[in-house]
Amino acid sequence: MLKRNIIMLLLSMLAFVACKHKVNKAVQLADPHSFAQPNKAVVKHLDLDIKVNFEKQQISGKAVWKIENKAKAEEIVFDDSGLNISKITLGKEEKETTFTLGKQVKYLGAALHIAIAANTEIINIYYSTNKGASALQWLNPQQTAGKKHPYLFTQSESIAARSWIPCQDSPGIRFTYNAKVSVPKELLALMSAENPQEKNDNGVYTFKQTHAIPSYLLALAVGDIAFKNVDSRTGVYAEPSVLGKAAYEFADMGKMVTAAEKLYGPYRWGRYDILILPPSFPFGGMENPNLNFITPTIIAGDRSLVSIICHELAHSWSGNLVTNATWDDFWLNEGFTNYFERRIDEELYGKTEAQMQEEFGRQALDAAVKDMVGKERDTYLKTSYKDRSPDDATNDIAYEKGYFFLRTIEEAVGRPAFDKFLRGWFDGHAFTSVTTENFVDYLNKNLIKGNAEVEKKIRIKDWVYGSGIPSNMVYSNVLWKEGGKFNDIDAMEKMWANNPMYNPNILRENVVTTNEKRFFLSRLPEKLSLEQMDYLDKTFYFTASNNTDIQLVWYTMAIKNNYAPADKRIAAYLVENGRAWHIIPLYKELIKTGKGKKWAKEIYKLARPNYHPMTYKLIDALMN
Repeated sequence: MLKRNIIMLLLSMLAFVACKHKVNKAVQLADPHSFAQPNKAVVKHLDLDIKVNFEKQQISGKAVWKIENKAKAEEIVFDDSGLNISKITLGKEEKETTFTLGKQVKYLGAALHIAIAANTEIINIYYSTNKGASALQWLNPQQTAGKKHPYLFTQSESIAARSWIPCQDSPGIRFTYNAKVSVPKELLALMSAENPQEKNDNGVYTFKQTHAIPSYLLALAVGDIAFKNVDSRTGVYAEPSVLGKAAYEFADMGKMVTAAEKLYGPYRWGRYDILILPPSFPFGGMENPNLNFITPTIIAGDRSLVSIICHELAHSWSGNLVTNATWDDFWLNEGFTNYFERRIDEELYGKTEAQMQEEFGRQALDAAVKDMVGKERDTYLKTSYKDRSPDDATNDIAYEKGYFFLRTIEEAVGRPAFDKFLRGWFDGHAFTSVTTENFVDYLNKNLIKGNAEVEKKIRIKDWVYGSGIPSNMVYSNVLWKEGGKFNDIDAMEKMWANNPMYNPNILRENVVTTNEKRFFLSRLPEKLSLEQMDYLDKTFYFTASNNTDIQLVWYTMAIKNNYAPADKRIAAYLVENGRAWHIIPLYKELIKTGKGKKWAKEIYKLARPNYHPMTYKLIDALMN
């Protein structure tokens, strides 16, 4: 018996070691979107000293990397996309070394091979950016809200950091950083780090990020920017003409942080501030640590679109704290964040709000799967984007299929157990990068625990390695039941569609919030008469709306139904709004007809200079 116990103990220890080895090995797997070889030599800390030149539209300076030469290798490999490298030296004594650039690879740029010694700890890279750097958006004064000063902002996700800083550009590689940034004296510089709250006299700013982050979370913004506190640990940065509106719109930020902490533990990044960017910013938000970048398109004046802040805040746990190790694991960032966002929404704004968001998520997932007919492999949660741009993974499979997988797990084990599990996941993997396999392993060991009934309810393989939407998907249908809001709106919509004289006051009284209006519009037939369109417009003033969620849906309907009264507003919307997923659907709708395509090209000629490179490259492809 003793011998058997010893053997079992040894086997258990071996299994434990194997498990630990498996987790570490998974994180160190080769990233198909990076040339770096972190198993041999990997970066640990960055000291950045750069100057921002608006006349040349160029960043230049020195990147000093502290590295760990694990294998005593003779070279270290970085990622490079169009950088001008003038020289590279080693150590504090700055002994010059040789370097070579590999062949250009589509989507990836080139490998930067740097000769090092077995004892090399510091690498100094002197460089400047190319005018076409994909991460950099240089705005002339006319493209800003204030119209007086130029503006620069970066967008490093997914693999654009390599276009403005020589780095090992993989989400599986983390490092701390300090930075010194010199800008024109009339402008303020901000980064994804501890930030100043006002301009100084010399235009030189220093930054410190004490937590290890991946390269896609490197961020810089330079402009005529002011700051206003929301509470003791949250605040808003924006151009002066926008600041007052923004501070009003996002007055609940402090409450959001408190609600998030109540769910899944302490916020670990110090301050939580947001920066309202000019309209050309291509996303709703970007979760840069300490300073989320946010589109101005959600400033509706009535706080109706602030759930985006909940989403970007949630990334402080799911994405920034625990990060997908490769872009093929992107759902670990976005699916988790969608789940967390809706839990914050529920905590602050009630179950009905969260249920509405879930319904729109279900619709978006249905549409995404439909769009991927013939590309079913892309509907797996564990994707494979090798030899393709990882930006292609930014779709509703990662966001919504990921969300509904977690929602299904919650239903299978109960919310209290699932919340405890998620808290353990975040705490146990804080400041690390993980793979899908890591999560599945953790799920099996810490929640399912061999329970066959629970395993059958969840069906991990169907979600992670299966196509489409598994039949066990869970979502709330309370809104569709008798007395539910969506059931009532759906009934009113049908009555209106069959009765052109339907009382508009009844509609106004029962279809009030942004989500209710979005739902009402989503239930309408695709083809409506001009009289019906005019009736709806006079009832709800959709054409004149400043709510971008409403504008997107209504303007799409207006294009489909040739509703000319909306034409001027559609054109203005496309010229002034650079948020990619709010404008690309309109261009897609316009180019379906010859007349529409001609009009789209006329608008695009005016709008293209206002768009981020990520946005106009996608639209260029559409137009061609």
